[in-house]
Amino acid sequence: MPKLNISLMPITLDRLHFRYTNKGRLLAILLSLTISSGCSDQDKQTQAASRPVKVFRIEDTSMVGVMSFAGEVRARIETPLSFRVGGKLLERKVDIGDQVHKGQLLAILDGNDYHLAVLGLKAQLASAQADSTFLRDDLGRYRELLAQKVISPPEFERHETAYTTARERTVALEAHLGQALNQLTYTELHADRDGVVTALAVEAGQVLAAGQAVVTLAQLNEKEIHFDVPEHRLAEIQRQQVVNVSLWLDDNRRLKAKIREISSAAEPASRTYRVKATLLEGMDVAQLGMTATVHVAANTASGIAIPLSAVYTPQNQPNHPMVWLVDEQAATVKSEPVRLGKTLAGERVAVEGLVTGQLLVSAGVQRLAEGQAVRLPEGSGLPKNRGREGQL
Repeated sequence: MPKLNISLMPITLDRLHFRYTNKGRLLAILLSLTISSGCSDQDKQTQAASRPVKVFRIEDTSMVGVMSFAGEVRARIETPLSFRVGGKLLERKVDIGDQVHKGQLLAILDGNDYHLAVLGLKAQLASAQADSTFLRDDLGRYRELLAQKVISPPEFERHETAYTTARERTVALEAHLGQALNQLTYTELHADRDGVVTALAVEAGQVLAAGQAVVTLAQLNEKEIHFDVPEHRLAEIQRQQVVNVSLWLDDNRRLKAKIREISSAAEPASRTYRVKATLLEGMDVAQLGMTATVHVAANTASGIAIPLSAVYTPQNQPNHPMVWLVDEQAATVKSEPVRLGKTLAGERVAVEGLVTGQLLVSAGVQRLAEGQAVRLPEGSGLPKNRGREGQL
C-alpha cells in the first residue's frame, strides 16, 4: 500500500496572533456601531415623546356667566288696522316698509251703498222735520181751543201725542243719519299714528268684513328684542334687569336694553318662555326685523373657571370630562377628573374638583398620554425642563 505524503504548512505564532487581532478589532467596531445606533434611537424616541404644551394657572375668581339668546328686533306697539265697515277694497295706498304719518290715507272701500244710505236718511229726516213742524203749529191752535173750552182735554192730548211722536222720530232720524255719515267716512282707512307698515293682509278687489285686518302699523319710537328662554334658564332672568344686545349687522357693538316682560306661560310647541327687552339706545341702528343676540350676565359665587380647550373626554369614557395636570418639577402630565358647571364668558367653563394654583394643559389635550413628558413655555415664570426645551 503506497504511503500518502501530506505536507502540513507550519503555523507560526505570528500568524495566529494576526488572525485573532483582526477579529477582535472587527467585533469591537460592530459593537460600538450597535451601541451608538441604539442610543440614537432611544434619544429620538425620548425627544418625540416630549411635547410642547400651553398651560394655564388656576385662580380663584368671581365668575360671571353670560347666557346668549337669539332674538328679533320688534316694535313695542304693533297694531293691525282695519275698516270699521265691510265692503269691496278699491285701492291700497301703501306698501310694506312705507313710513306713514298720522292721518295719512292707507286704503279705500267702495262707498256707493253708504252714500245712498245717507241720501235716503236725509230724505226721511226732511219729511219728519216737516211733519214735526206742522204738528207743533197745529198743537198751538188746539191749545187756544182748549182754553176757550171748544175742545175737550182728551182731544188736545191726542194732538199733543202726535206732535211728540213726530218730534222724537225726527231725533231718531238725525241719529241714523249721523251713523250713516260715519259709516261713509269709515270707507277710508287713515293712520292713527306715525309709524311704518310691517304687514299687508289684503289686496285691491277683495271683499272685506268689518274688523278684518288690512295693514299692520308699527310705532318707531319704542323698539324691543323678543327672544325665547328655556324653562331651566328662566329663573336667572329678572324683570327690569339690564342686558346687552348685539346685532348681526355689527356684532362688536353692545346696546343696552332692559327686560320689560317675561311670559307667565310657556309656548305649547317649543316649551320656551317669551321675553321682551326694551332697547335703551341704538334706535336708529336697530331696524325692525333685524337678528339680534341678547347677552344676559348671571353673577355667581367665587369659584374656579378654566378654558374650554383644557377639558377632554377619553374615548372609553365619553361622559367623564378630565383635564391634564402638570407636574412642574418632573415636567410630566397626569389626568384628573372634573365636574363641569356653567359656560362662562371668554370661552371658559366653571369646574369642580380642582384646586387654586394648579397648573394644567390648556391646548393640545387630545395628544397627551398618562405620565408623558412635556415642554413648558419659557418666559412665564415656570421652571425649566430637565430635558430638551422647545417653543410652543
